[in-house]
Amino acid sequence: MNRESPLTHEQAVLQLARKRGLLHTRDITTLGVPTVVLTRLTRAGKLERAARGVYALASQPASAHRSLAEVALRVPRGVVCLLSALRVHEIGTQAPFEVWLALPAGVAAPRLASPAIRVVRLSGNSLTQGIERIEIDGVKVPVFNATKTIADCFKFRNKIGLDVALEALREGWREHKVSMDALWRYAKLNRVANVMRPYLEALA
Repeated sequence: MNRESPLTHEQAVLQLARKRGLLHTRDITTLGVPTVVLTRLTRAGKLERAARGVYALASQPASAHRSLAEVALRVPRGVVCLLSALRVHEIGTQAPFEVWLALPAGVAAPRLASPAIRVVRLSGNSLTQGIERIEIDGVKVPVFNATKTIADCFKFRNKIGLDVALEALREGWREHKVSMDALWRYAKLNRVANVMRPYLEALA
């Protein structure tokens, strides 16, 4: 009689959950474990469903940025940007209820019931430069660094407001989270050097 499987499968899933923090159903299928094991563990109160297709240990407290990790698992080509990135870097006073995500042109925006996302489009170096991978609940989340984020705020000032971009610039500079050389670099990369020039010169 084969006494392997349910318990062995459950142990493997729980071990992976402890290691990674958040699990996507594809992580389970990669292990060769049937996804019904996730249902069993959830009913047993050992896992909880964090979002569609995303699970976490029931005993593990969620971080303040859990929604970013959930989105990173479900939208692997996206990069956390703008207001959500400002919050990660603790710059400014914005507390967005949506996850702001940069995607390449031509990539369909995902339809997620939760968490809500707000998509902006970037291409070329504006999409690939200035990315940091920050670990959130065991997930490596791609987030634009503080300086690139501030330059993005000026690029998308019509979407988020010039006042938000100016607040981010002033606070990032005051808190020594950015340098003048890097600000100029990303301003040129985003083609907003002329827009940012008077504000950067006022800081110098």
